[in-house]
Amino acid sequence: MKREVISQQGKEAIIAILGAGEFFGEGCLAGQPLRISTAMAVSDCTLYRIEKALMVRLLHEKHGIAELFITHLLSRNIRFEEDLVDQLFNSTEKRLARILLLLAHFGKENRTETVHPGINQEHLAQMVGATRSRVSYFMNKFRTLGFIDYTHNGALTVNNGLLSVILSE
Repeated sequence: MKREVISQQGKEAIIAILGAGEFFGEGCLAGQPLRISTAMAVSDCTLYRIEKALMVRLLHEKHGIAELFITHLLSRNIRFEEDLVDQLFNSTEKRLARILLLLAHFGKENRTETVHPGINQEHLAQMVGATRSRVSYFMNKFRTLGFIDYTHNGALTVNNGLLSVILSE
């Protein structure tokens, strides 16, 4: 699932890629009358709609659900802060490397991770805040350096060596 915003000039930006078990639309709980982003599936998925009144009741009555939801909100807030700092201070190359590592859920035990199959270079460009041609340039560079690879079925895999791009000055 991707969350996307579109400017008045028609420019699109992906502000989040949501995985299994994540929430969206929670702004209504704080009285947000209008959503600022659109959620779209990038592959087959199952969505569960929770009515506002039920969610409010669950948050008040079920402490485990409230804890899970607060953890989700705080994690998302931290991620948005990190994204903002990344956008303000890092080059396109570092922003792309960071996004690829995040999409590949870097940090698991495996040394190579697969990026969600529905993510393409246009999506990456929207997430990084760059042109598709600029993203393509760095993707080719990363592939040449052995940091990424495309499998026979077109899936993108990310090698932990990509972390060196972020760590370099």
